[in-house]
Amino acid sequence: MSHELPADDGPTKPPRPPSVFDLKISDLGADAPLHWLRLGWTDFARCPRIGLFYGLCFFLMGHALLAVFRAAPAYVLALSAGFLLMGPFLCLGLYDASRALQAGEKPSLRASLLAWRPTQGTMAIFAGVLLILEMLWGRASLVVFAVTFNTMPSTANLLSQLLNPDNLSFLITYTVVGGVFAGLIFVTSVVSIPMILDRQVDAISAGLTSIRACLQNPGVMLQWGALITLLVGLAMLPLFLGLFVVGPVLGHATWHAYQGTVSDPR
Repeated sequence: MSHELPADDGPTKPPRPPSVFDLKISDLGADAPLHWLRLGWTDFARCPRIGLFYGLCFFLMGHALLAVFRAAPAYVLALSAGFLLMGPFLCLGLYDASRALQAGEKPSLRASLLAWRPTQGTMAIFAGVLLILEMLWGRASLVVFAVTFNTMPSTANLLSQLLNPDNLSFLITYTVVGGVFAGLIFVTSVVSIPMILDRQVDAISAGLTSIRACLQNPGVMLQWGALITLLVGLAMLPLFLGLFVVGPVLGHATWHAYQGTVSDPR
């Protein structure tokens, strides 16, 4: 009686580890941004001391922008927009606090201040990319100013000069140039920093995932970016005092935006 041996197909290949393209991007509803804001407010109310500390940081940054405006008005619009759109990176400690609350743990200020350490190399690379975009944006701003004005407008009547109908071409050009750079920063960073903190992925994978999220949900992400810009802009009006609350609430909300957008596998 003969026994047939199973065919030897050679060594089996190990399963391919999941890549960034295996991550599922959720299809978001139009109410998602407001839902993230509600969750952000809840987190802020649960750890107000941590939130107010970071709110103070935003408040001080607002006054730093005011100092830049007085010294170099050509840069202030680019820096202001960068301040609004680089919030996910600046709010790293708030993401850590929201992650702790989500895990049923008690967040601490010390832990939030040290949250960058496990991924410091990746964070540095991503911060460098954003810094390069900011420098290019600032240079483009200077070029637009130089082409439009023979001399740099004085800060005393800067707003009236910029809104002069004779400078309509300047306003259009500056808006288009700023929109391009603002879009690049927002699209590549909308969920990147919380993802690096949570999953410890590399900067390229995080950036690609953020781009995928925006391409899959363009309307919702556009609404989210506009909502961030509007809220921070309003918070700046009363001497930047609103940033004490708006800044941390948006930071917590960005964590929930990432959680609601990017799904497993890990």
